[in-house]
Amino acid sequence: MDIVEFWTICSANGIVLDKEQVRQIERYRDELVYWNEKVNLISRKDIDNVLENHVLHSLSCLKYISLPPGAKCLDLGTGGGLPGIPIAIAQPEINMFLVDSIGKKTKIAGMLASHTGLRRIKSVTARVEELANKKEYRTFFDFVFARAVTGSVRIVQWVEKLVKPGAKIVLFKGGDLTAEITDLKKIYSKINVVEQKISFLGYAHFEKEEKKLLICSL
Repeated sequence: MDIVEFWTICSANGIVLDKEQVRQIERYRDELVYWNEKVNLISRKDIDNVLENHVLHSLSCLKYISLPPGAKCLDLGTGGGLPGIPIAIAQPEINMFLVDSIGKKTKIAGMLASHTGLRRIKSVTARVEELANKKEYRTFFDFVFARAVTGSVRIVQWVEKLVKPGAKIVLFKGGDLTAEITDLKKIYSKINVVEQKISFLGYAHFEKEEKKLLICSL
């Protein structure tokens, strides 16, 4: 996928990017590919498909949720800045915290974020359990994003002390989520869970691969 097709698909699905944002996406993609040769940030087999498999997938959540200006967002297990950096490029008025337990990944993610020119991104090296023990992050976040991290129950358990009442925990998932949803509702009787299929006009890949969002609120 080239950048023009990427921009066209985004526009067709309500994700509007101006020329500067498209330029930021291009730079992020190029630097992610470069640094992936040195530190394993994404699968090597995806290196030729970064825009569609990683950046567009990260932005897909913006078709289904609205991020108000000033929202405090946590990208849990960010790796090379996914999905946090693309989301922050598309929504520059939010505050994005990129968190990973691996220092070399957060160092690169922070560098990539700074090269986009965005000022509302912070990169933090920590286990999420450590964040939950810090008073300044208790009931702090409005949104949590997690992509290819671990099971839904574990993620919700990790972040339940970090999120505000009614905050959305947005999990990038795929396939049959029946068991995960059942387990969530067993543990959290009042949890609200929305299973959202990702369906993009002009791009059938997400539906073919059964890509979904699990949007949870405690």
